Amino acid sequence: MKKNIIAGFAAILLLASCKDDKKVLDSLADYNNSMMEKGYHFGDKLDLPKEVTEDAETISISFGDKETSGLTIDPKFFTLGDNAVTFNIKTKDGETLTQDATINVFAKNPEQKINYEIIAEYPHDPKNFVQGFQIEGNTIYESDGQNGSSQILKYTLGTTTPLASTKQPQEDFSEGSTIVGDKVYQLTWQSKKGYIYDKSSLKLLKEFAYPNVLGEGWGLTYDGKNLIASDGSKLLYFLDPNNPSKMVKYIAVAGSSQAYDQLNELEFHNGFIYANVWQKPIILKINPANGEVVGTFDFTEIAKQNTKGSDDVLNGIAFKGDNMLVTGLKFMK
Repeated sequence: MKKNIIAGFAAILLLASCKDDKKVLDSLADYNNSMMEKGYHFGDKLDLPKEVTEDAETISISFGDKETSGLTIDPKFFTLGDNAVTFNIKTKDGETLTQDATINVFAKNPEQKINYEIIAEYPHDPKNFVQGFQIEGNTIYESDGQNGSSQILKYTLGTTTPLASTKQPQEDFSEGSTIVGDKVYQLTWQSKKGYIYDKSSLKLLKEFAYPNVLGEGWGLTYDGKNLIASDGSKLLYFLDPNNPSKMVKYIAVAGSSQAYDQLNELEFHNGFIYANVWQKPIILKINPANGEVVGTFDFTEIAKQNTKGSDDVLNGIAFKGDNMLVTGLKFMK
């Protein structure tokens, strides 16, 4: 009889413990869901509900190979944009509880809406599927995509007749390109390799493999020290131009109320990175030190005037002095 009483008492304790654990996890889930849209900024502390903290011996957050128990949005652990994490809670009665969540981190300062006026228009060949676009003097260097017809070419601003061009292999889909000294670097979309050309003749000099972290090739630019590449995610990768297979660092990109991914064609100018967002008529102005979007251009009207099909989207940025040149896939004037 005594043993039965003890066993019954243990069952009641187990049931109560399970109910407490569910209460902790439900409260944590409600909190995380409420913070998904609002997001955090670097330096913010996670104000977890008392139902979580009062029953916890320890709380930590892990993601990838990192783990922190500071419960502060520390840039050593978190990136701008979405962070897929796991909360690890050791309760006072020795239970270990885990829960997956997404922590969104946004820039502290609102993006500036940058005004512009159109001061000149130039012709552009609508057959060119623009993936990389830059200007030096009055010479445009352009990466023209599509499987079977990809190429690198150059022509004089105001004309559409190539001065030189080099075709890529049938299987390649050309992507972003940039000028580095007397060379032009060019990415491919899914071939996991890039090309380096002589700038004058566009003769192919060599090719290079992507670093493993770069899933695809999208946009490419040069900041005077490193190549900067995008792969369609929220990340920008800094590569060593002497060894483009080596990643130097990366940054994540976000504004004050939203994360940005689908980062595509890139341009570096006067200390900032400019990025097209794929399928959207906006260009972001990004601080390369931390990935914060400090300004946005809204080119909706330009896009409307040049849109005839689904491929007619902004996808080209270059600077002639302090004036921005914009074009896009199949854009024509």
